[in-house]
Amino acid sequence: MKFTVLALPIFDKSIQDYHRKDDVGAAIQNPYPLQSIEYCLYLKNWIDTVQWHLEDIIRDPEIDAAIALEIKRKIDKSNQDRTDLVEMIDSYFLDKYKDIRILPGATINTESPAWAVDRLSILALKIYHMQQEVDRTDVDQAHHDACEKKLQILQEQRKDLTTAIDQLIDDIESGKKYMKVYKQMKMYNDPLLNPVLYGKK
Repeated sequence: MKFTVLALPIFDKSIQDYHRKDDVGAAIQNPYPLQSIEYCLYLKNWIDTVQWHLEDIIRDPEIDAAIALEIKRKIDKSNQDRTDLVEMIDSYFLDKYKDIRILPGATINTESPAWAVDRLSILALKIYHMQQEVDRTDVDQAHHDACEKKLQILQEQRKDLTTAIDQLIDDIESGKKYMKVYKQMKMYNDPLLNPVLYGKK
């Protein structure tokens, strides 16, 4: 089975599950076995979905400043969790293909498989929410037509991205490409590297 054939229905399930309550504070109910790749994919998309709605909320022009700061902190944590999940998914690929013989002339890709899967997760959210706009009945025809056109482009983008991801994984599996993962080097969360944080000591 192609990896994207596994991933896309899991992303769609996560999005549908979230929108049953449509609450950024709702507890996740991950249906997949702990530590499985399916579990990681569901959790990855759930984090993306919650952050999508946090980003909507914080853009309310009338939001209270204290609430906005609280949401900004949640978004910061979400970004860290998202990066951690991407690294976990890359670890899955690294372990799965650790014994593959790399062919002479093999090349490295501009991004790892998991970072491409990260984009696929976000794209699933874009498609879901653009479909919502297409389905609205309180807008004029111009809005509907514009959103319908955008939806078609997003669906084409998903087709191209799934093809590219599966090709990348096939190339890694055959030794034509190899993985090299650089762990996160985020500085703003590190009290030893962010001068605002270490300057307070």
